[in-house]
Amino acid sequence: MDASTPAREIFMNAVRVLLSTWPVLQIAVDNGFGGAFGQQKAEWMIDVVGKYFYENSDLVPSEVEDYISVLLDQEFNTEVDDGSLAQLSQQMCSMFSQCQQGATEKVQQTIASLAEKNSGRAKVSVPAPSDEEESEEETEAMECDAAPSSSQATALPSPAKTEEEEDGWTTVRKKK
Repeated sequence: MDASTPAREIFMNAVRVLLSTWPVLQIAVDNGFGGAFGQQKAEWMIDVVGKYFYENSDLVPSEVEDYISVLLDQEFNTEVDDGSLAQLSQQMCSMFSQCQQGATEKVQQTIASLAEKNSGRAKVSVPAPSDEEESEEETEAMECDAAPSSSQATALPSPAKTEEEEDGWTTVRKKK
C-alpha cells in the first residue's frame, strides 16, 4: 500500500491483521470452535468489527471489547479471560484514531511489524487423536479403572458432585 491508500482501507487491513494474528481467534478457527464454517465466520468477523468503528462514533476500548466478546461467544462459543481481548481492543482504537488523524504511515508500520512477528510464530492447535492413540487411551483408562492392589491401597478422592443448571450447563462442585 502506498501513501495514496485511503485511511479506511488501511484501518480495515489493520483489523484483518490484528484479528488474524490474535491467538484466540486462530485457536478457535483451527480447532473448529465455529463449526464447519469457522474460517468464513472469522472473515465475516473481521469485516463487521472494522465496520463497527465507522458506524459508531467515539468508541472506547471497553465498547470494542464487549462487541468482540459477544461475536466470539455467539459465533465460536468462546470466552476470553486472558486479558488479550482488552489489549486487542486498545490497539484497534489506537489505530483507528491514528487513521482518522492521517497518521496512516505509522499504522502501516505497525501492521507490517505484526505480520512479520506472526510469520515466525508456530500455530497452536489441538491435534485429533489417531485410531492407535485412541486405543492406547482406552487401554490406559481400563488399567486405571482396575482395583488397586494392596500395596496401592490409598484413599482415592470421591468424584465431585455435578448439577445440571436450567440453561443446560453442568456445574461441577467440590465435595465438602
